Amino acid sequence: MGTTTEAEIHHQHRDVGGGWLRPTVFGAMDGLVSNFALVAGVAAASSSGTQVTLAGWAGLVGGAFSMAAGEFISVRSQNESTAAEVEVERRELLTNAAAEQAELAQAFVAKGVDADIAAIVAAQLSRDPDQALLVHAREELGVDPKQLPSPAVAAASSLASFALGAFVPLLPYLLGATTIVVPAVLAVVALFAAGAVTSRFTSRSWWFAGARQLAFGLAAAAVTYGVGAAFGATVG
Repeated sequence: MGTTTEAEIHHQHRDVGGGWLRPTVFGAMDGLVSNFALVAGVAAASSSGTQVTLAGWAGLVGGAFSMAAGEFISVRSQNESTAAEVEVERRELLTNAAAEQAELAQAFVAKGVDADIAAIVAAQLSRDPDQALLVHAREELGVDPKQLPSPAVAAASSLASFALGAFVPLLPYLLGATTIVVPAVLAVVALFAAGAVTSRFTSRSWWFAGARQLAFGLAAAAVTYGVGAAFGATVG
């Protein structure tokens, strides 16, 4: 009896599919930075803790739903655009099968496969229309029609992460803070921590990712604080 050799898996990949990673990271970063900047700007221009708190809540709610709506529409639009292009490819496979097979073989040749082997592989793949469509979509469009990101997941991830990030600089004022010092310290820690966490999904070191996020966040907050101070009295 013969034996069947199965491929061994010696490594694992991070879960970066489903359309959740980008909106989650971007949402948390945007929520933290934008609301900290908003709170800092209002605090620089107003001596009222109530005004700062109301501005913080407005920034959190408005920003979270705006981000969610934007993510849903952008991902849905991208998926619809991809589906339209895949449908074009589907029609081409039905009406110009020989030309599409030759095009696929040429794509393999461009990747370094011998021409005769490329022709054989392209012919074998073209026997199954569904499989041929998937291969053509990957080779020509750079997408997998079966693994498109979910608009609902992107929207929910964005809303939740933005709200969480935006709540960080608002929390000290809800607990009675009267100056920007405590929210600023908390935001600095949160910015660095959020950046460090994202390094889990990238090849960057945790300190580099944290420092990069912190630098961009502080730059945005400093500009907004300066604008607020220019139009009001800075609270010490």
